[in-house]
Amino acid sequence: MRALTLSTLAPLLLAVSLSTQLAACVPAVIGGAAAGGAMAADRRTSGIYIEDQNIELKARHAISQELGDKNHISVTSYNRNVLLTGEAVDEASKQAAEKAVRGVENVRNVINEIVIGPKSTFSERNNDTYITSKVKARMVKENRFPPNYVKVVTEATTVFLLGLVTRQEAEDAVDIARSTSGVGKVVKVFEYID
Repeated sequence: MRALTLSTLAPLLLAVSLSTQLAACVPAVIGGAAAGGAMAADRRTSGIYIEDQNIELKARHAISQELGDKNHISVTSYNRNVLLTGEAVDEASKQAAEKAVRGVENVRNVINEIVIGPKSTFSERNNDTYITSKVKARMVKENRFPPNYVKVVTEATTVFLLGLVTRQEAEDAVDIARSTSGVGKVVKVFEYID
């Protein structure tokens, strides 16, 4: 059997070292490709798509700084229009959240759908996530329009529909959402392109 020398061991160590570093790149490459695919199938420009993500991060931070963690407030930005959903402990907190978001750079409009009441439970939030997934799955299955044109947000069984859509696409999306089991109410937050 041949003894390992520095000249034979060095390439082996280099290969092992590089393989561990490359493995960390795979999720980043896959995640980047998925985000790129989502952007390509979206009517927003890639710049606005990224800006919406930045607005959501900045708005969540602004609300957290202003209100702490006594409230459960979700932020969704679509084409720089921000939808606020969730629960606030009182009207002052609801208004403070809206004011904080209006102060975020590049926000065009704020739709404040926050309700006054106790924070939703983990179980209630899981149910809302399940409803969202059912609505999105039906949009894919029914194939009336490209499903990436409509963003679905569910809060307390109320489904909010956002997107840049034609009036027919909006009607189809509302029809699909309304006829999905578990949906209590549907709210349109669309921008129409026709």
